[in-house]
Amino acid sequence: MTSSLRDIKVYTTYPHSCSYLDDQEATTLFVDPRQPVDKALYSQLSALGFRRSGDHIYRPHCAHCEACIPARIPVCEFTRSRGQKRIWQRNQDLRIVCTDEISDDEAFDLYRRYISLRHFDGDMYPAEREQFEAFLNNVWDCTRYFRFYDKATLVAVAVVDALEDGLSAIYTFFDPGVAKRSLGVYAILWEVEQARELGLEYLYLGYWIKNCQKMAYKSDYRPLQVYVKNRWTTLL
Repeated sequence: MTSSLRDIKVYTTYPHSCSYLDDQEATTLFVDPRQPVDKALYSQLSALGFRRSGDHIYRPHCAHCEACIPARIPVCEFTRSRGQKRIWQRNQDLRIVCTDEISDDEAFDLYRRYISLRHFDGDMYPAEREQFEAFLNNVWDCTRYFRFYDKATLVAVAVVDALEDGLSAIYTFFDPGVAKRSLGVYAILWEVEQARELGLEYLYLGYWIKNCQKMAYKSDYRPLQVYVKNRWTTLL
């Protein structure tokens, strides 16, 4: 069923306010939503710097800005920093459960609290059930939801897509009240280990934006590969 990349239609949005950089306009390139997608095509597009939001596959396509840079971790080369090793050890008591759906109240309540406390200034606030399910859905049957429990309490959910060459970290939300655990960092470290166990090469992290605090953290994971001028290279 996989189509040739040359046959895929794409569309661009009108310029709109950038979600990451103040006083910047953004333009987004979208794959035709009528395009049939399977795991192979999704994997090919991810290797070209595309991401998904719900069932939409997109990539920044701004005329005067190239700040959004696709990033991925080559998992076999990755080594934890001293601080990451501490975070890894700190969370070894968590119990992790994998599910293939996210429509339950337990997950949504955690998501709502996360958005309310961490992203109240963004366009995802206030959290709504319909937006939550559409954003994090399992449209191509490649998504898994890893639920992190402290005893019986859900403290984090990592939404992960399985690609042919790696895992794609779509979104992570967690209990802001347990900041000492650094659950966002731990989720990435755990996903790296999952990719290794599955014999996959990469953990795709989405877009690294050097001058955006919310997106710059990705350079803390080394080595990090970035997609620049149509090729993957190691960030120095």
